[in-house]
Amino acid sequence: MKELAVEKLFEIDNPVIIDIRSPIEYKDGAIPGAINVPLFSDAERQEIGTIYKQKGQNAAKWRAMEIVSPKIPEMLDTIKSYQDKGELVIHCWRGGMRSKSVVTFLEFAGIYAWKLIGGYKAYRHYILEEIEGKIPNKAVVLHGMTGVGKTEILKILKRKGYPILDLEEMAGHRGSIFGTIGLGEGHNQKIFDSLLFKGLQEIADADYFLVEAESKRIGKAVQPEKLMDVKFKGVNIYIHTPLEQRVKLLVEEYVLPYQHEPWYHEKISLSMERVAKRVKNMEIRGRMEQLVKDHNYQELIPILLEHYYDPRYDYARQDYQGEFFDVFAEDPEDAAVKIVVKLEEQGFKPIEGVPQL
Repeated sequence: MKELAVEKLFEIDNPVIIDIRSPIEYKDGAIPGAINVPLFSDAERQEIGTIYKQKGQNAAKWRAMEIVSPKIPEMLDTIKSYQDKGELVIHCWRGGMRSKSVVTFLEFAGIYAWKLIGGYKAYRHYILEEIEGKIPNKAVVLHGMTGVGKTEILKILKRKGYPILDLEEMAGHRGSIFGTIGLGEGHNQKIFDSLLFKGLQEIADADYFLVEAESKRIGKAVQPEKLMDVKFKGVNIYIHTPLEQRVKLLVEEYVLPYQHEPWYHEKISLSMERVAKRVKNMEIRGRMEQLVKDHNYQELIPILLEHYYDPRYDYARQDYQGEFFDVFAEDPEDAAVKIVVKLEEQGFKPIEGVPQL
């Protein structure tokens, strides 16, 4: 049986990672890009666990065999369909019975795959040990009031070949009332850590990175101390855009695509309840609450910006110790062009190997 240590996984050019854990395990945290081909359903896994506790290991193994046996042909056929896409790597939670059994079945069928030693547990331990050492020592931090388009600017700069870390994307959460709108439920810490490790691998050749100014917690995830420390000591670029442009961007990105979804208005209402409590002006608070009831987000957003987000953002800026440079721009494209000029003035160049426009 071919076995693969976790650190060797990242030396394979094109691994096809097959995660055979149950769907609930996979959803809780997985290796980025892994394909879930579960050996047991969530209910079957729970049943086997109950038998193990009540009747012991042998009884649990027998029940597992009864459940798995009818599934083997279809499961092998599914895994085989990925054979031409790269080297197959099979893993479960700890690299135990589940992955060993599947790799053995595959070998009987003439399909040769690696078994990941230690499974997902070993992978998670490995990336947590490695993340801090992979964080470059210099950062360029993008600041700006909600709605200036910092995330869009990062994406433009990435296309131009600059090393970026999109922490909001990794967390599956936007640091505002719009939270997880358009992003699902938001990522837990395990998923965030995996995506951060992957992102750091992608910029491994850079001695700096561009990142958006964020509080330590983004949704359900918390950033590492080392990452926060590098950001606080980095070079800061403060982006200014007109209020009407900020409102336009927020409406286009967070309102228009989702406003007719059945969940949208309830989600905004719940978020606004938390926000409204922090607005001390009762007249403004009442106006905000009425606009939410009317689903009038076009008028709500500028009030939110002026009376909630903008004052809070200026306070958060105080944590950053490095020099600040101002960029005045009409929109994200304009901002990106002007930021490139600032980056070149400060000696920050695009990295080789990243496609440039």
